[in-house]
Amino acid sequence: MELCDNPVEGGTTPSYGTIKQVRDKVPILLYPIIRPRSGNYFYSKDEYEIIKHDIKICRELGCNGISFGAQNIDATINVEMLKRIVEWAGPMGVTCNRAFDGTPDPFKALEDIIEAGCERILTSGQKSAAPDAEELLAKLVKQAAGRIIIMPGAGVKSSNIKKLAEETNATEFHSSARIVADNPLAYINGQVTDYGHVYIADEKEVKAMIANLRMDR
Repeated sequence: MELCDNPVEGGTTPSYGTIKQVRDKVPILLYPIIRPRSGNYFYSKDEYEIIKHDIKICRELGCNGISFGAQNIDATINVEMLKRIVEWAGPMGVTCNRAFDGTPDPFKALEDIIEAGCERILTSGQKSAAPDAEELLAKLVKQAAGRIIIMPGAGVKSSNIKKLAEETNATEFHSSARIVADNPLAYINGQVTDYGHVYIADEKEVKAMIANLRMDR
């Protein structure tokens, strides 16, 4: 489980209370996203201090890993900083998130992330949706050759996950299965438009994806 706040902005670091409550109630592997803001993955010195504190909290709360990405000003992977993140996170695992998708050379970025010591790359194949990037994802899986997990994500649904698995040979997949939760208020002021929405994962969609992956390929 990748745990995040602000999913419509690509995800930001969830609160201490959210991480703790989820860790206390959910037994599966838990990887909070460590991302102090939306936008790019080129962080300042102050932002890296925030990141370091958030990683420490995840470790103290018993998380299994974190999801994180770091870029240089030219959008390449910041290998040295990513190595430091892996050190800060230990013994937790580190998934390199979609910072990978903004890099100019995905094949070089793959080697950089392996060098940094990450265990997984979450990627849409440098497209808006992973099902649109099957060819590149297949090449990345082949190049990785078991040294790191390539996890296609973005736009993954029960209707396309089986084909995506067959075309890419990937073995792990990411999907938010996101739907808008009902607003339970008895009165809603329609003149106020800045409430936003609460997003949750659609349990039926998650079950359908799992069922489709378990079918004989």
